[in-house]
Amino acid sequence: MVAVQLNKVSKTIKGREILSDVSFTIEKGKIIGFVGRNGSGKSMLFRVITGLVKPTSGEVSLFGETLHRTISFPRSVGMILEKPGFLEQYTGFDNLKFLADIQRKIGPERIKEAMVQVGLDPEDKRNVKAYSLGMKQKLAIAQAIMEEPELILLDEPTNGLDEDSVKKVYDLIKKENERGATILLTSHHKADIETLCHEVYKVDSGKVSKAEDPS
Repeated sequence: MVAVQLNKVSKTIKGREILSDVSFTIEKGKIIGFVGRNGSGKSMLFRVITGLVKPTSGEVSLFGETLHRTISFPRSVGMILEKPGFLEQYTGFDNLKFLADIQRKIGPERIKEAMVQVGLDPEDKRNVKAYSLGMKQKLAIAQAIMEEPELILLDEPTNGLDEDSVKKVYDLIKKENERGATILLTSHHKADIETLCHEVYKVDSGKVSKAEDPS
C-alpha cells in the first residue's frame, strides 16, 4: 500500500520557488530519510505533507486520500517540525495531556508510557521552562509517537541528545516502524540515516531525488 505520494508538487512564496515539481511515492511501513543543506526545502516539504501548508500546484495523497480535496489534514500523524513549541509554564506531562485531549485517542497511562520510552519521568513536577534542550527534544518525540500514528515525520529527531539518548531514540523509531508506522525523517547526522533508513532522498534547491547510496 502507498503511504505517501506527491505528484508534481511545487510551492512558491513571494515569487521564490521553495519546492519545485516534486514527485515521489513511499510505501507503507518504510523509514525514509531526507537529506540536504539548510534552506534546501526539507522543512517545507514536511509542512506540505502534513497539510500545514497547501502547495501552489500538484497533489499530496496519504494512504489513498488527497490532501485539501478528500481530507484537510492527515487522519493519523505525529510530527516534529523544527523547534518544538510547548507551554513552558506547565510540566511535560501536562503539555502532552493538553495535546492528547484534542482527539481523546489515549489516556494518562499511555502518555506516561510514551514519556518513559524517551527517557523522561512523567512524575517530574518541573515546568518545561526548566527543561534542557535534550529534555525538550525528548518531549517532542514523545508527543509525536504517543498516539501511535500511521505516519510519523521527524525533523532532526536527535538534535540536542547525548549518545545514550540517541540510541534510545533509534530503538524507539525502529519499534514504531515494526508496529507498522511509516516514518519520514530529516537529519544532518550521517549515523541517523545509515542506522535507520530503508531509502534516502536528497533535497537540493527545492528539488527531490532518490539517492542511490543511503549514506
